[in-house]
Amino acid sequence: MQTITVGKLLQGKEGKKVWTIGPEASVYEALELMSAHDLGALVVTEQGRVVGLFSERDYARKVILRGKSSRTARVREMMSTPVLYATPDESVEDCLRVMTVKRIRHLPVLDGQQLVGIVSIGDAVERIIAEQKFEIGQLEKYIHGTGYN
Repeated sequence: MQTITVGKLLQGKEGKKVWTIGPEASVYEALELMSAHDLGALVVTEQGRVVGLFSERDYARKVILRGKSSRTARVREMMSTPVLYATPDESVEDCLRVMTVKRIRHLPVLDGQQLVGIVSIGDAVERIIAEQKFEIGQLEKYIHGTGYN
């Protein structure tokens, strides 16, 4: 099976825009943005640098369960750090492994210091399944085309 890179995955991904939010925004503002764009996470940036990740899981575990108010709590207080990330040259399989082991669902993609995308566990699984279906189809064509059955 050919190695699929994160860069290749991003090229074919719908909704390539990466939604970000500043660390001083309220959690409520983050939730509004996530709801408006059907997002599971936002990359937190400050002066063009990635400083955190805020996800639905952060909201559930750090805001609700701690009795905080989403209108007054700041993203900085609730975001996950340090940020694990992928690079465009990494394989999708390696990203999936990291997400599974670290129990996270989103990996920002950085090219040097520049944010170039985000990969969700769903993106990774979908791409791997598509590649496997393609390869199975190729094998079936080979087997049927050569008289093996």
